[in-house]
Amino acid sequence: MTCQTVRTSPIEGQKPGTSGLRKRTAVFRQPGYLENFVQCIFDGTGGARGKTYVLGGDGRFFNREAIGTIIRMAAANGAARLIVGQNGILSTPAVSNLIRKRQTDGGIILSASHNPGGENGDFGVKFNTANGGPAPEKITDAIHARTRTIGEYRISDAAPGDISAPGRYRVEGMEVEVIDPVADYEALMRELFDFEAIAGLFGRGFRMVFDAMHAVTGPYARRILEQTLGARPGTVINAVPRPDFGGGHPDPNPVWASELVAIMEGPDAPDFGAASDGDGDRNMIMGRGAFVSPSDSLALLTAHAHLAPAYAGGLAGVARSMPTSEAVDIVARRLGIPCFETPTGWKFFGNLLDAGKATICGEESAGTGSSHIREKDGLWAVLLWLNILARDGRDIVQLRRDHWRNFGRNYYSRHDYEEIPSDAANALIADLRARLDSLAGSRVAGLTVSGADDFRYDDPVDGSVTEHQGIRIRFEGGARAVFRLSGTGTQGATLRVYLERFEGPGGDHGQQVQAALAPVIEAAGTIAGIAARTGRDAPDIIT
Repeated sequence: MTCQTVRTSPIEGQKPGTSGLRKRTAVFRQPGYLENFVQCIFDGTGGARGKTYVLGGDGRFFNREAIGTIIRMAAANGAARLIVGQNGILSTPAVSNLIRKRQTDGGIILSASHNPGGENGDFGVKFNTANGGPAPEKITDAIHARTRTIGEYRISDAAPGDISAPGRYRVEGMEVEVIDPVADYEALMRELFDFEAIAGLFGRGFRMVFDAMHAVTGPYARRILEQTLGARPGTVINAVPRPDFGGGHPDPNPVWASELVAIMEGPDAPDFGAASDGDGDRNMIMGRGAFVSPSDSLALLTAHAHLAPAYAGGLAGVARSMPTSEAVDIVARRLGIPCFETPTGWKFFGNLLDAGKATICGEESAGTGSSHIREKDGLWAVLLWLNILARDGRDIVQLRRDHWRNFGRNYYSRHDYEEIPSDAANALIADLRARLDSLAGSRVAGLTVSGADDFRYDDPVDGSVTEHQGIRIRFEGGARAVFRLSGTGTQGATLRVYLERFEGPGGDHGQQVQAALAPVIEAAGTIAGIAARTGRDAPDIIT
């Protein structure tokens, strides 16, 4: 077999976003598209020669073919070794763990996360660095720069080999090790949590349902929850990964996880419900008849993490993305630990975790994780919740009620306006940015603006500066609205509007969320001119 050098030219639009490069699957299947980007990953990170990488994906359509291409390209570029998940399956948290445990030079993850799959869905490629986390901007910038100058890629004409069973083989001179995708991840979870206490909880009749959404977490949840911890068979639903996620949208929120919601709101609801997304890094948490928002979940996990062995000694600090509710800030102040506010994107937590400044991190978009890896981790959050419930004794609804009584409630919601024409979305943000200095003191929908800014992050570890990370508008009394364009879609732009209002410990914590936020919703829409600029009378998704 021989290694070929194939002449190519730059392809427009191969700029990685907050979580790699995401496009329609049909785009990635165009001749040379995947090859160009993978070669740029290698070139933009100093070359692949002599290096070891982890490789896997969430099982979506085109996953297997893409893995075969990357195996052949890694061999042609002189990589020493690839560690590949059996059948191409590896959750994003599992990849991060393997990078760290095996001390590899990085990993390539094939996923578009919570975006739909299938032939007409989305696909993505993300590079994680040697610390196990998403590539920071200096690396994604180097990869992007290479996409604009690339003139050739290297690929072997050898077969990529059989990845259907664990084992070892060679392609050219490169070793390919095919591994059980669950084993190393389960071993890590055993180190963090009290499996005996959780098994005892199930042994006492505790019932739960975990919706894997026909995505990558199914095999992990079945192995750990049902086989190891003793949850009833059938606890994990939609457990088999499918290329199109069973025709669903693998985004764990009340809209797309409607099957889980129906079960948890039904007459025979179990004690606890959870779901995870396409690549296994997000989570959704429910009690009987009650959805626990990601922001509330982060605050509650922070308050009770000491009940799990890995966090019994306390937390060094916590971190949240700027749009995430400030509920965890209140807990951090009570615990006497720092709370860091970062831009959206898990990569911004990496420096804090590596420096030992934060132990638990979270995002409003259903991502929560800790210092055990450098990614958010859906099943980790579920296991931490189970550990807390096993040790505390209260059910999740009572825990949340008591939390609000002690800390107050941050009413919070996110309104998504999807696939807006990019020009209109950019114009909306540009207009807000131009009016920031004049907003303070204005009165809208009965609220008075106390201040407005364009969020800028000064990294406390390396001193780097990240600007223009979202428009923040604060109102007197503690309410706020945040406006941000998402980088995770594949068509047009998504405008995300984050809305928050604080009700103190003695206040009314039983209001319906959208009703409690009504003045903030009206003020945000008026200030930004959302209806006029987008042509939308209402958001596409409310979470």
